Amino acid sequence: MSEIIQILLADDHPVVRRGLRAALEDDERLQVIAEAADGNEALRQMEALNPSVAVLDIDMPGMNGLAVAREALQKKLPTRIIFMTFHADEDLMRAAMESGGQGYLLKGSETDEVCAAIHAVHAGRTYIGSTMAAVLLTQASQRRDVPSSLKLLTPTERKILRLIADGLSSKEIGDALSIHYRTVENHRTNMCRKLEVEGANALARFALHHRAVLQERLL
Repeated sequence: MSEIIQILLADDHPVVRRGLRAALEDDERLQVIAEAADGNEALRQMEALNPSVAVLDIDMPGMNGLAVAREALQKKLPTRIIFMTFHADEDLMRAAMESGGQGYLLKGSETDEVCAAIHAVHAGRTYIGSTMAAVLLTQASQRRDVPSSLKLLTPTERKILRLIADGLSSKEIGDALSIHYRTVENHRTNMCRKLEVEGANALARFALHHRAVLQERLL
């Protein structure tokens, strides 16, 4: 009998987790052993249970999916990681794979493809979903420009935004830049105003989306 692949599902939307669990368990070789609603819980479950594969959303409360993957890589956890996200962006996909991911799927992928991705990643292969692959073909011929909104930010704000994309908290950013965490919070507020983004996770989503551009502009 084939080895049972044990899976962790991490997404802050319960409906998404329930639907994905039901779909995956139609495959008798797959077993969902745990769920997590945020990045911190996902990392704890990975450390405690050592699932074979973790399917992570990128936009999660607490630690985002990229930060979870980096922590897992640093801790040398055996779990292989697939990102499942709405972000059809080449730069973010590359950042996700660099952070320790082995697979990248867009939400809305067919169940058969999600199962295929899990089996492929568990076997040590990299898997990019077919919809994302089509996006890559389109974006490959497009020149990447610096968004005009980023030009409104000061060099310090761009550094902070880059560290936000890396999943660092305000305190961690303050330590990295040798400034008080309240100063970081003030910069966050100013950036939200300049970038015209609202909501607790909106700035983090913006940072993730433009991560590669931010990295280049920090030279």
